[in-house]
Amino acid sequence: MPRTATRRTKPLGAPARNVQSMERWKLEDAKARLSEVVRLAGTEGPQLVTIRGKEAAVILAPEAYKQLLPKPKGHQPLVRFLQGLGLSDLNLQREHDSGREIAL
Repeated sequence: MPRTATRRTKPLGAPARNVQSMERWKLEDAKARLSEVVRLAGTEGPQLVTIRGKEAAVILAPEAYKQLLPKPKGHQPLVRFLQGLGLSDLNLQREHDSGREIAL
């Protein structure tokens, strides 16, 4: 059974820039050749599965999926860096500013 996608040459593991650049698989082809779809997701990037010509799912390598997940609260290097500066010890005062008068 021939694949619906054409082979694209990209660096190994390179993520697809957008949905149009992903290799497309009809659902029945993806089911029949699942091991190949998964292998290609790990080596060539995300693989798009379609049902009746409509985008239905994307097969990703675990590394690509992990990059999409939000970072845990405990791993906020910027927040830790700013807290470590000791800015709360500074005595900063702002002059009162009531705005400007505008003639209407």
